[in-house]
Amino acid sequence: KNIRIINNEKQLGLPATLNVAINAAMGQYIVRLDADDYVHAEYLNVLSMHLNMNSHIDAIACDYLLVDDDENVVPWSGRGDQYTQDEIDYIVEAIQNADPLTQGKYQQEFENTFKSQMGVQHAFAMTNCTAALTLAAVLTQVGKGDEVIIPAHTFAASAIPFAKTGAKIIWADIDPDTWTISPASVKKLITTKTKVIVPVHLYGLMADMQAIMELAKQHNIYVVEDAGQAPGASCHGKKAGSIGDFGCFSFHTHKNITTLGEGGMLTVKDPELARLVPGLRHNGMRPYDIDRTFYWEPAMSNVDFDWDNVWPFKFCMSEPQAAAGTVQLQRLDVINQERKKRAQKIRLALKDYPELVFQSEPDSHGHIYHLLPARYDGIGNGKTRNDFIKRMAFHHKIKVVVQYYPLYRYPMFKKAGFGQANCPETDKLFDNMVSFPFQRWQSDEQIDYQIESILETLEFLRK
Repeated sequence: KNIRIINNEKQLGLPATLNVAINAAMGQYIVRLDADDYVHAEYLNVLSMHLNMNSHIDAIACDYLLVDDDENVVPWSGRGDQYTQDEIDYIVEAIQNADPLTQGKYQQEFENTFKSQMGVQHAFAMTNCTAALTLAAVLTQVGKGDEVIIPAHTFAASAIPFAKTGAKIIWADIDPDTWTISPASVKKLITTKTKVIVPVHLYGLMADMQAIMELAKQHNIYVVEDAGQAPGASCHGKKAGSIGDFGCFSFHTHKNITTLGEGGMLTVKDPELARLVPGLRHNGMRPYDIDRTFYWEPAMSNVDFDWDNVWPFKFCMSEPQAAAGTVQLQRLDVINQERKKRAQKIRLALKDYPELVFQSEPDSHGHIYHLLPARYDGIGNGKTRNDFIKRMAFHHKIKVVVQYYPLYRYPMFKKAGFGQANCPETDKLFDNMVSFPFQRWQSDEQIDYQIESILETLEFLRK
C-alpha cells in the first residue's frame, strides 16, 4: 500500500542505500527486508512491542521467517472463533432473502432464541454492547448529581456511557481472587447519591451477584450487568444478564460468539422500561395509533418521544448479523465447554508453578473462559511480568499481552475528573498481568506448544 520506490543514483552499496531509505521514510518504524525475505505480520507486531517497551533501544535485528518456515508463531488474534459451513450457509441465506435487511424475522428469531437460552423476558438486539450500555444508562435516568459505581479493571466501554450522562464515576476495586468487582469495595463506596452499580463479568466469570443484589436492594440502586464477555456464564444457577435490572452483551469479533464482528444485546427486567426500548433503539419510530384510510397517509410511519425530551438513537442490528447470532447460540454451550476444557488443561499443566496465578472460579459459578489471563507474582528474584512477556515473545514467538489499564490511569478519565481511586488490588493485578492467546480455533499443537513455552519461560525466570 502506497509503496514508493527510491533509487540510489550513486551506487554506493547496501549501507548507503539503506541510509537513503531511512532519510526518506515518513513512518514511525522502518522494516528492512532483503529480496528473499518474508516476515510474518504478527512477528512485526512483536518487534514493535519490544521497541515500545524499551525506549532506550533505537533498532532491533531479528531472524526472518521464510514462507515455508515451520517455526511456531502464536499470534494474539482478533477473532475468537470461526463459523461452521452450516452457519455460513444460514448467514448467506439471510443476505440473499432478508427483506428488509434490518429489523426483520432474523432479528426476532435471534432475540427469541436469546431470551429462551438466557432465561430472560425481554431482549433487544443492538449494534454493540456499548449501545446496550448506553440505553441502560438512559433507562436508569442517571445524570448530573448521581454516582455510578464501576470496577476500574474493565474495558473503557463499561464506563463511558454512564460518564456521558453527567454522573460521577466512582471506581470500585476488584476481588483479589476472582478479579471481578469486589462487593466489599462497593459497600464502602455507596452514598445517598449512588444510583447505579455496574458489575462487570470479566474474562467469562460472573461477579458475585448475590452480594451485589443484596446491596442494591438495601439502598434502592439499579444494577446494570456488563455481561459483554460472559454470554452463557452462570452464578448460583442463573445466567449472566438475567439477575440485574439490565444485562448488556457483546458479540464483538473477540468474543466466544460473534455477529459478523460487531453486535450486542440488551436485556431489561422491568416490562414498562422494556416497552420503551424499540423506539429508543430506532429514532423514535412507531406505527400510527389511528385508523388510516390509506397506508401512505400521513406517512409510512410515525416518530415520537418514548420519554418526553429523551432523544432516541439508532442502534439497530442487520438481519445477516442476527442470523449469525442465532446459529451460534445453538452451539454456545458446546463452545463454552470446549474453551473451559482447554483452559483447564493449561492450568493443570502449570499447577506446580505458584508464581503464575490464574483467575479463581468459585464452586457456585460457571466460567466460560472468554480469555485466559494470569498474574505473574514471581519468586522474589527481581524478575517481572515484562521479563515473562519478553521471553515468550522473542524466544518462543508467542504474543502474550496485558489488558485493561486501570481506567483511572487513562488521560480521558483523568481529564473528566475521574482520575482518583483507591484500588490496590486493581493496581496489583494490572502491574503483574499477562494474558495468553486463547482462540478456540487454535490447534491442539499450538496449545501444547504454548504450554511447553510457558513452562520453559517459568523455569528460565527461576534461574
